[in-house]
Amino acid sequence: MPAEQIAASLAYVNWTVLTGLAVGSLGAVVLGMLRTSATKGYLGFVALTSAAFGWLAWLSDSGVAGGPQFGVWIGPAVENVWRTVRPVALGLFSVLALVNALGLFWGARSPLVALSGLAVGLLVLVAAAGSWGGSFLDEILLFVQLVVLAAATGGVWAAMILGHWYLVTPKLPEAPLILFARVLTGVVALQLGLFVAWVATGAGPEGIAGLGALTGTWALFVWLRLVVGIVFPLIVSWAAIQTARTRSMESATGLLYINVGTIAAGTILAAGLYFGAGLLV
Repeated sequence: MPAEQIAASLAYVNWTVLTGLAVGSLGAVVLGMLRTSATKGYLGFVALTSAAFGWLAWLSDSGVAGGPQFGVWIGPAVENVWRTVRPVALGLFSVLALVNALGLFWGARSPLVALSGLAVGLLVLVAAAGSWGGSFLDEILLFVQLVVLAAATGGVWAAMILGHWYLVTPKLPEAPLILFARVLTGVVALQLGLFVAWVATGAGPEGIAGLGALTGTWALFVWLRLVVGIVFPLIVSWAAIQTARTRSMESATGLLYINVGTIAAGTILAAGLYFGAGLLV
């Protein structure tokens, strides 16, 4: 049954969510350092959470080290260099994120350290795609999926925390939150475009071409991914932009709180459908 197959791949789903939070939130720190006047306290705190999520992902990596062990599709059982690179890169990522956080708390903005950490985070995603992607094309598509999931999951986490910062620092300009909400809206819109393209072409190792994923065995989960994980967050993200423009920061923060849950649910569904059924959505 589909539900049992998704449940059987929970270790991979957990890894995807934790790594997405880690890499995506550090990406938000880089954006905040380079393009906004966000405070060092906020940037340092988000970098610290990025390090914590990275450490948790590193701890969970042993659960996804092997090949198929649940009797469901989770990629080829071929040992390769990526299976060694992935945990090493995760550990290095967590260290760099922590160094970046401590530097920010001590008043030293170092975009180079943050960018280095983000580059290592992308290497983690490359290694994951190489470990579980199957064919070369499937590896590329899985890498794109993991990057977009990380941008959405970590991005909404960072935006929600920024909303909280306005509640205790009311004199902050609204521009940083508007920028974060706009970027989040763009990322979710990209997810919608990818969903349409991938469902239409049957992307993924077990993809069903001709919109078959919308009516087949996995249709319920595919529709939930679309409606709960993409369309609804897209509307809420747009609403967050409008409320931030009027400095209704409590409303904007509440909307972003909702988006944390729905985008995380969408990430869980997307990962479960890939590792449980071989579908990209």
